[in-house]
Amino acid sequence: MCVHRRFFTMTKKKSSSPIQALYDLCKETFTPAATSPPPPHAIHKLSSLLESIGPSDVGLSDASKEDDRGHGPLGVFSFNRVDRWAQPITYVDIHEGGNFTMCIFCFPTSSVIPLHDHPGMTVMSKVLYGSLHVKAYDWVEPARTRNVDGTDHSEVRLAKLAVDKVLTAPCNTSILYPRSGGNLHCFTAITPCAVLDILAPPYNELAGRRCSYYRDYPCSSLSTEEDESGITKEEDYAWLAEVDTPDDLYMRSGTYSGPAIEK
Repeated sequence: MCVHRRFFTMTKKKSSSPIQALYDLCKETFTPAATSPPPPHAIHKLSSLLESIGPSDVGLSDASKEDDRGHGPLGVFSFNRVDRWAQPITYVDIHEGGNFTMCIFCFPTSSVIPLHDHPGMTVMSKVLYGSLHVKAYDWVEPARTRNVDGTDHSEVRLAKLAVDKVLTAPCNTSILYPRSGGNLHCFTAITPCAVLDILAPPYNELAGRRCSYYRDYPCSSLSTEEDESGITKEEDYAWLAEVDTPDDLYMRSGTYSGPAIEK
């Protein structure tokens, strides 16, 4: 009697974690041949998936409680209660590639990422926990610039306010585009909070996507009657001046502790 043995090659299945699903969808959406920004249906699909992700899906715990006990945002003891106000923002890299980046920013209370831009980029942001104030602008087109005497910056450019609100988890995904949605924004942490970001394409100075920082001046403080032509509400506009990277931008790298991603 002959016994025939069959050998089967077992194929390892990809992780079914939400963050793996998000990575896979980003990889499918953000390709070199894809349009930028992606079409609305693709953005909607990504946004819906992003909104299903919570802190535990990326290895974070309830940092709002940990912060008050002097723990770091990733659950590791690192600061005492007295000096927690001087904690840096923690940047956690999940994926960094040529077509898109996935990352997390963990903010201690009152920390700030100053006003900065995202040239030619689409950015999707999900507040995972806590409350964050977002103020964002888009450039007025065609560009309106002027030289200003008596300030630290010789040239300013007019921008229109797009967002000025507090986001508290759970909340909808925020989306900014190259020319709309608040491409220039700043974050201020109202409470300990974390934000999951998708940037596509990512920053790349050689490709003309350098991160620039700005200072905003109230529209009325620098405008002339000629400047105010076409402006209906001055509070909805500001003059922005490019500045050097702020010295007080205090940021450190953290280690991603969520489910592994198969790429």
